[in-house]
Amino acid sequence: MSGPLSAPASASTSPAVQDRQGRALRDLRISVTDRCNFRCVYCMPKTVFGRDYPFLERKEILTFEEIARLARVFRGLGVEKIRLTGGEPLVRRNIEQLIEMLAGIPGLDLTLTTNGSFLKRKAHALKAAGLQRITVSLDSLDDAVFRRLNDVDFPVAKVLEGIEAAAAAGLSPVKINMVVKRGENKDSILPMARFFRETGHILRFIEYMDVGHTNGWRMDDVVTAREIVKMIGAEMPLEPVGPNYPGEVAERWRYRDGSGEIGVIASVTQAFCRGCTRVRLSTEGKLYTCLFATTGHDLRTLVRGGAADHEIHAAVSGIWSKRADRYSEIRTAQTARLPKIEMSYIGG
Repeated sequence: MSGPLSAPASASTSPAVQDRQGRALRDLRISVTDRCNFRCVYCMPKTVFGRDYPFLERKEILTFEEIARLARVFRGLGVEKIRLTGGEPLVRRNIEQLIEMLAGIPGLDLTLTTNGSFLKRKAHALKAAGLQRITVSLDSLDDAVFRRLNDVDFPVAKVLEGIEAAAAAGLSPVKINMVVKRGENKDSILPMARFFRETGHILRFIEYMDVGHTNGWRMDDVVTAREIVKMIGAEMPLEPVGPNYPGEVAERWRYRDGSGEIGVIASVTQAFCRGCTRVRLSTEGKLYTCLFATTGHDLRTLVRGGAADHEIHAAVSGIWSKRADRYSEIRTAQTARLPKIEMSYIGG
């Protein structure tokens, strides 16, 4: 049996495994915790995730050693990029230790998505541990709107301080993700674009998605990518830019005067399933082949049950090779109401 810190056969990548749609496995998103200190209305509403919500117990959560072992196996399957998510990943104690473990895997692009609330005090430690880039979720610069959206009265100023701390630590350019929901923060689109335009950071607007089944999603609440680009372009002219890499989910636009760029993620109105190379590992070790999945595949039992690395490699390869997910391409009013896994459980 291979130990959790052994160098498996997967240390060098094998030929890329492909799914039924011919999509290679390139990106792994790892949820390191199902907990978060925010209660954003589109993700972890208080009405569901209240004081008595049954979060996972410590024994159910993958250890850092188990995560690192699985990450090496995935690297052997062709994964080139790992993004740490949550919940809020920075509430996981000693997260820097995990980052150091993962940063030691050759050939990986290592990133993390955070709400920014702990970033000011952790940015330098994250960089020192080997984190390469960071994405911050920020849905408005209007303090009243932001406090209402995070629903824990957290001030926007502290998130901005965290963004600057990340940039100062060398985690730049920082990517800023803004989920846009009609009736909540549409009026924040232009102020966000103006503010980040010449900062060197990259602002990305995300259509409000039907992830999970507790956020009350309705198509009427979606502010479309086309609408967002038109709104910004009317004041600050834009022009399209090609993707940075195949399968990039954000459609890129740059300001014609050269003052920066934005991205729009149109996962509702412009499905990008055919280029999706992402797989998700939940906090307790279940593998999900789609953000909109209804079921997962248990890897924790393999890891804790004595399976060798090559056996885990074969199991994941088999799961991916059978993958045919294309939810966003076939979304209907009926499928949108299916009881899907919560975004807070498998990350964004």
